[in-house]
Amino acid sequence: MTVVTLALNKAALAMAIDVPYQSIPDMFLKRVAATPDKDAFAHPAPDDSGPVWLTWGKVGERAKAVAAGLRGLGVETEDRVAIISNTRLEWVIADLGIMCAGGATTTVYPTTEPEDVAYIVGDSGSKVIVAEDKGQAAKLNSATLPGVTHVILIDGAADPTATPTQLTLAELEARGTAQLAADPSMIENIVSTIGPDNLATLIYTSGTTGRPKGVELLHRGWCWEGVAQSDLGLLEPQDLQYLWLPLSHSFGKTLICGVIHVGLPTYVDGRIDKLVDNLAIVKPTLMCGAPRIFEKVYNKAVTNAQAAGGAKAKIFGWAVAVGKQKVALEQAGKPVPGGLKFKYGIANKLVFSKLQARLGGRIRVLVSGAAPLSVPIAEFFAAAGLPISEGYGLTETSAGNFVNRAGNIKIGTCGPALGDLECRIAEDGEILVRGAPVMRGYHNKPEETAAAFTEDGFFRTGDIGELSADGFLRITDRKKDLVKTSGGKYIAPSHIEGMFKALCPYTSQAVVISQARNYCTMLVTFDPDAIVGWAAGSALEGKSYEEIATSPEAHAMVAGYVEELNAKLNRWETIKKFTILPRDLTIEDGEMTPSMKIKRRSVEENFAGDIDKMYEGSLAEI
Repeated sequence: MTVVTLALNKAALAMAIDVPYQSIPDMFLKRVAATPDKDAFAHPAPDDSGPVWLTWGKVGERAKAVAAGLRGLGVETEDRVAIISNTRLEWVIADLGIMCAGGATTTVYPTTEPEDVAYIVGDSGSKVIVAEDKGQAAKLNSATLPGVTHVILIDGAADPTATPTQLTLAELEARGTAQLAADPSMIENIVSTIGPDNLATLIYTSGTTGRPKGVELLHRGWCWEGVAQSDLGLLEPQDLQYLWLPLSHSFGKTLICGVIHVGLPTYVDGRIDKLVDNLAIVKPTLMCGAPRIFEKVYNKAVTNAQAAGGAKAKIFGWAVAVGKQKVALEQAGKPVPGGLKFKYGIANKLVFSKLQARLGGRIRVLVSGAAPLSVPIAEFFAAAGLPISEGYGLTETSAGNFVNRAGNIKIGTCGPALGDLECRIAEDGEILVRGAPVMRGYHNKPEETAAAFTEDGFFRTGDIGELSADGFLRITDRKKDLVKTSGGKYIAPSHIEGMFKALCPYTSQAVVISQARNYCTMLVTFDPDAIVGWAAGSALEGKSYEEIATSPEAHAMVAGYVEELNAKLNRWETIKKFTILPRDLTIEDGEMTPSMKIKRRSVEENFAGDIDKMYEGSLAEI
């Protein structure tokens, strides 16, 4: 392959990673031995009054019991055990138990449809299933999966007549505890046999097209991730992390590795509907998320200010303008004048302190990953004294590859590489990476595995980007998302979509349509909470989402923002027509991946009629 730019991150290469672990279980047992009485993970109290903490010693005890129980069910080295559950403490304990047994975890997102659950379980060769409840277990009822021997239920009673055999997680732990009483060193002996090149995790990429592919991730890469995260100023032992991210996704998994290595206390609760309320109770210093979460916070802040009107709205606008002036100087490496500092102090007291309090009042670090973060959104949070460290990585590369460090954030970039990860930019702009966190390959897909790598072992990310002289990575687009109009002009849909979402605070999703078309159009969905606030006090108050979305008033409002967007675009990129959809895009309808990326093909199929209407008649080709 011809490479016109070879840009190895010299600063990163000087930081060769010394990984003192053979495997995740080795890292975990060493953490338990080092700080057995310190807080490890917490779960919500039954009445949601606050976190209930487990020490590292207690987590170690439970994970080893799960491991021994699984060994009793026949799980051995690299045997797969699937977890189908929302993010919760038991997910973490089950995952650690699987790996301490020598097995490998197959992750299944909890909203996955039964057909795809059966495909993942069958393709992975999983022998045991850990299901959150009977509803998740029932997804396998119509499937023929002779390789599955047991189903473990986290919640609910086991059915003694079920096939495969059902057990509760509590029963599995009790069995394991009994085995450990007879052989106390059983798990330590097993862990000593697990090496860096053993399979640790099989994560199926949700993908934006086609069947998911199983990504084989080794203990070597995950241990590298844990150590590489420790020197960034992002994870500190004295922090308190709020972890709500899907643990079935690589972003959540890589954070767990960092937590174990650092010994970072972490509250685990995947209930998104409880996130805002619980932030005020848990008061974390660290939270990671996908851009959609930060967009929702931004939308709420802006729409609340607009709804307040009058002096409050003017003060909000003034504060944001002052904050952005300060951020612009800081990003340019210029000093902030005393007068501006004084104004910012007032802005912080009147406006930004309230937003900070809404996130618990103690946030030290916010991290964004899994999808691109809009620059205007990043600028807003930085202005509010809540700078976001954007990062970059893929499932195939164990999620954590580049990230902005606290105190050295360059907005619009994903920061420099972690540790000794190698990166170069190919002739066509594609980002190529090589190093410990890169996958072994796609499960049962040797041809696709071979195609994913260059001859000298660099992984083809499929993303287009550029490296600055000091190693900061900027993503410019997805290689496969660059589309060409029928007029021959290239369009980067995600760039336009990000711009629109930052302009219109009522937006949930925007999907630009342009491939092989003679002009660009856009599908728009509203944030349900934000649009209800917008409708308040008008004739639309109390109306359903669909009634608001199809109203002339909503169309006029969006048209204003589209006009503002078009003023910032090249002529061939401008949006000629748009349609507001009667509902938001969802994972359940196959339109979004679990990491909140748009599945363009599914969206275009599901709303083909709406798209075709926007191309009826004729417009001059551009």
